[in-house]
Amino acid sequence: MSKKRYFIQIAYDGGSYHGWQIQPNAITVQELLDKAMSTFFRQPIETLGCGRTDAGVHATEFFAHFDVENIEESKVINSIAGVNALLPYQIAAKRVISVSEDAHARFHATARAYKYYIHFEKDPFKLNRSWLVKDKLDIDLMNKAAFELLNYTDFSCFSKSNTQTFTNNCKIVQAIVEEQNGSIVFTIEADRFLRNMVRAIVGTLVRVGKSEINIDDFKAIIDSKNRSNAGQSVPACGLFLVKVEYPFIN
Repeated sequence: MSKKRYFIQIAYDGGSYHGWQIQPNAITVQELLDKAMSTFFRQPIETLGCGRTDAGVHATEFFAHFDVENIEESKVINSIAGVNALLPYQIAAKRVISVSEDAHARFHATARAYKYYIHFEKDPFKLNRSWLVKDKLDIDLMNKAAFELLNYTDFSCFSKSNTQTFTNNCKIVQAIVEEQNGSIVFTIEADRFLRNMVRAIVGTLVRVGKSEINIDDFKAIIDSKNRSNAGQSVPACGLFLVKVEYPFIN
């Protein structure tokens, strides 16, 4: 029996962790997942995630790939209960999927979607899962601005500086601001995202909602390709990665 590649689907509350990716002197989701899987399979396991989430960001759907040697496929596929028993409660393994040896969790993802949550009144049940905003926001204006995102591909103005990406172009296919039970949910889907992109977009949309800038100003910010012109990066607590799509996974 030789080495075999798999995808693992997980979900996690990022509030307790310093993001997904392993870092020195900080506890991350990847570190704990690798440790749990290495213990369960009794061999070193190194996962590679579908992307990077920053400290405090959550994921209801996240994929990573890993390789296992000399273990029957059925045992790997059915390892969820055992892996979960070794993970903290904030991280949950959902399923393991057998894939081809060249399948890549990051590079083969064809779409990703995020949601960002905003609430307006103190609520202990939304702590670390939504951003409390005390100002009144014009949701209709925010939604009109969000719709303009579909007309652009270069989102340099929303990207963290000094990243190693080869391009700042993204194809956004959905961007909508909705009211849900007195709160706001911003949903955005694209083929790829830049570092800090969603939080910077939300920060700029909030400026529209406060009438600090108008729709033309919003478009001018995108055209400028200058991060300093866009809004603040909003807190990580309200951001959730909710969907990652692959052509070979249902």
